[in-house]
Amino acid sequence: MFAIQTLNNISRNGLDRLPANLYSVANDVAEPDAILLRSADMHGKPLAASIKAVARAGAGTNNIPVAEFSKRGVPVFNAPGANANAVKELVVAGMLIAARNLDSALAFVGGLHAGDDLHHKVEAEKKRFVGSELAGKTLGVVGLGAIGVKVANAAHALGMRVLGFDPHMTVDGAWALSADVAKAGSLNELYAASDYITFHVPLNDATRGVFGAASLDVVRPGTVVLNFAREGIVDQATLAAGLASGRIGRYVTDFPSADLVGNARVIGLPHLGASTGEAEENCALMVVDQLREFLENGNVHNSVNFPSVRMARAGKARLCVANSNRPNMIGQLSHVLGEAGVNIAQMRNASRGDIAYTLIDLDSAASDALVAAIGKIDGILSVRAIA
Repeated sequence: MFAIQTLNNISRNGLDRLPANLYSVANDVAEPDAILLRSADMHGKPLAASIKAVARAGAGTNNIPVAEFSKRGVPVFNAPGANANAVKELVVAGMLIAARNLDSALAFVGGLHAGDDLHHKVEAEKKRFVGSELAGKTLGVVGLGAIGVKVANAAHALGMRVLGFDPHMTVDGAWALSADVAKAGSLNELYAASDYITFHVPLNDATRGVFGAASLDVVRPGTVVLNFAREGIVDQATLAAGLASGRIGRYVTDFPSADLVGNARVIGLPHLGASTGEAEENCALMVVDQLREFLENGNVHNSVNFPSVRMARAGKARLCVANSNRPNMIGQLSHVLGEAGVNIAQMRNASRGDIAYTLIDLDSAASDALVAAIGKIDGILSVRAIA
């Protein structure tokens, strides 16, 4: 029986994928085998030694201390792409709001009163909200993952010229991207050519402030910047300067901040990117299936800190071993198994950065003594046996 602790409300359809005979699920668990969450902040919180996996029903993992879990040999799973359609639709909506001044127009109509001469006022004032069409404009998409590809394809379908930039684009992403999307050779090339710029990259040391002070020297006057990725992607000082000078015509963001509230050039939304029933359910279904595969079979897919490793079950027991990625670890594992007289039926190993992960199927049962002996090898981060 696996104990799962939920830190947020998770879609019922997702939780229903956890069989009651194998899993107990609650929001208050003393020694959970795994954590299932959405937006709850785990930083600075006590982390039980019993945790074998963490699964976030969403894409970003900034609310999870991934580095700390990596040191403990604990994989952190996410659900990339499960909310991609929801975010794509919101980005398109953001472009339309900015292009047609819909925020100001809605506020104007909302301020009218029943006793007013509505027809006269509307006809007299509508010229204040004259906008532009998206067709024929250029959209620059920074980051061509699951969301970025959908945004690029949707913009092209609306008649926009689309430039994309992603030096780490996957093969799957390339297959899904419209052939009509042009590839920019650099960020500056994309910035200089775009009427609209949208970001779809994770927040890390390489992407923090990727739209910075130097970017203002390159962008076209009046450029619309959209940020539905993470607040830190756009440097706040640069943003303030760009809005004040008009270099940034509008800023559309899912991450409103106190210094932006009330700025007429800012369209702020209350973090609605993945806030659809469909997206929440898709994320929960995806991440619960991944969590089950790991807990029951040791297989890893869509982990942000572990390599992907999948192997069909064989033999009588399976060892799941995470270790520091350094030479001779497999040799030491084989030595311990050989000393215990245990034969390997099959094995698969992969590495990612500082972590290596190995699945080993044995021809015999894995004793507690064997698991303990493997755990004593220098560099082993975690080890468990599955019958």
